[in-house]
Amino acid sequence: MSNLPIPIIKALRKLGQDINDARRRHRITAQLMAERAGLSRSTVGKIEKGDPTTSMGSYGAVLFVLGMEKRLGDLVDSMHDLIGRRLEDEKLPQRIRMPHKRNEKSNG
Repeated sequence: MSNLPIPIIKALRKLGQDINDARRRHRITAQLMAERAGLSRSTVGKIEKGDPTTSMGSYGAVLFVLGMEKRLGDLVDSMHDLIGRRLEDEKLPQRIRMPHKRNEKSNG
């Protein structure tokens, strides 16, 4: 974990806390969450602490139980990739030229 950038560690901790909060709002115990997600109780605990060694699949299973799995699929959606879209726009041609028609008289 020490080799991860600090913003990633913070983001994972926030994600874990948000999952914990959502679970409580849904009035689901950690044990029931584990059973529904097909995980161990300790794995749910790791997720709620933002443990970076826990698999994405486990995070996805917990989000599924909460009815929030669609959010996982939108993480890197191109609509949210402002830098990537800006770089892509820079590569677009400024103007598009129509191909020249060959003059049949000069080819002959």
